[in-house]
Amino acid sequence: MEDWNKTEIETFLAEKHTGYLYFYTPICGTCQLASKMLTVIEQLLPELRSGKADLNFLPEMAERFEIESVPCLILIKNGEVQEKIYAFQSVPYLFEKLTELQG
Repeated sequence: MEDWNKTEIETFLAEKHTGYLYFYTPICGTCQLASKMLTVIEQLLPELRSGKADLNFLPEMAERFEIESVPCLILIKNGEVQEKIYAFQSVPYLFEKLTELQG
């Protein structure tokens, strides 16, 4: 998954893409586990657009999306926020959520 900057995130939203944004911080242990789960998801759903960003460098995104904690997965459909996920639970759970997003 590519690290995205503010401009790339803004473009993704402006162009009304469907996919997900993953916000994390490097010292967060739960984020490290979540990253591994998303690596599997990327292999299962390669056509779904995705980007990740270190929230330490994008405080304006934390404010814009009203992110309460990390890890945070924001599901986007046609450029609009559909859902925020803080409890990643399992790979099958994420796969189901992201498959629904595409449908």
